Amino acid sequence: MLQSAIKKKTSSSSSSSSSSVSMMPAWSRLPEELLHIISENVEDCFDIVHARSVSNSWRSTFSFPCMLRRQSYSLPSFVNFPSESKGLCTLEKIPLFLFRVQTPPPASASEYLLGGIGRDESEDLTELPSPVQCSVKVKIPGYEPTLMNMRDGQIFPLGHQYRISCDSKDYRSVAFLQLNQEGREEFIVLLGFSSFFLRLRSSEMKWKLVMGFRTPLSDDIVTFRRRFYVTVRDTSLTKIYTFRIDPFSLRMTRLMPLNNVGSLKYLVPCGNDDELFMVEKFLSFYNNVIDFSRFTCKVSRLHEESDLWVEVSDLGDRVLFIRQQGNVSCSAKELPDGCGVSGNSILFTNELDNGTYVYKYGVDTGRGEDDINCWNFSGENRVTILSTSPVVSFRVEH
Repeated sequence: MLQSAIKKKTSSSSSSSSSSVSMMPAWSRLPEELLHIISENVEDCFDIVHARSVSNSWRSTFSFPCMLRRQSYSLPSFVNFPSESKGLCTLEKIPLFLFRVQTPPPASASEYLLGGIGRDESEDLTELPSPVQCSVKVKIPGYEPTLMNMRDGQIFPLGHQYRISCDSKDYRSVAFLQLNQEGREEFIVLLGFSSFFLRLRSSEMKWKLVMGFRTPLSDDIVTFRRRFYVTVRDTSLTKIYTFRIDPFSLRMTRLMPLNNVGSLKYLVPCGNDDELFMVEKFLSFYNNVIDFSRFTCKVSRLHEESDLWVEVSDLGDRVLFIRQQGNVSCSAKELPDGCGVSGNSILFTNELDNGTYVYKYGVDTGRGEDDINCWNFSGENRVTILSTSPVVSFRVEH
């Protein structure tokens, strides 16, 4: 952490100890050479933000962390496809984080935020006190934007998501691949638009129809090990297929087995291209009324060599989050015991819900007719989904 890096580099030159409060004014007057040594030993992106808030000299020494920058690309518009459009659209790379708010020990619930973080460019904050500069502005529909100090919680990086800004209502989803082809760096974008898949290569900057393939609905587009993966429904709306798409040849390979439309499908990449999971959520009705408490799930892992989905009952320490704006996962290893979120579980945050639960495998529901060889409501920790977009906000009871 930042304080340990400073103490490590200044211990040899300090002849007396003092409290952290009395040291704070001296930090802003450290010599430039020592500041550069400190900057080389601070790696955490949020520690860098903390360092930049100390003084102007620290801000000029510590560059704003690349991990928190929202990189953007200007692309040709696709709104009139197949006709060419004269305008441009913007593809934005958004860093994702899970933020756990620190609560006093007697608290009966933990609060979490899941979403993108970026630099606030709406106003100049450089002259404001450091607690404000180290804050996250949280925007939740229905509430006034609030500032939350990053030092008041745990923050876990979840990778990135991509979003296109355009004027079309037919845009559904997008995925981005950064590749090295024949020694040249380039990127490829796959877009779900209307009833089509469109692809764009940075070397061509032109949208191209993917093999003339047409589908009434595409649920997911993700990247995994330098390829695209999509789930689509056939024209009869009776089957759901999963395809792998080669980013260069655009060849589509259908993965097995096929799935009936009686369930909802979600693709979830895990880690740094470690594994790709598919979560199937099966709806349930009781007396012709939908019964949320009887929903069940099945989880499959992609076996890439055989192009097969293999059912699994153990996710290890992973937590899978199903969201409106792309599904993510994280490790629960660093979360403290009793915080309400644990590994080997699935949490659906894509719908507002005043009383849901995480899904776990092999749960005994107490109903003899229920199958325990699947993922069911755990019933352990009640979850309240407060917001689904643009930031997921939820509370987990202990």
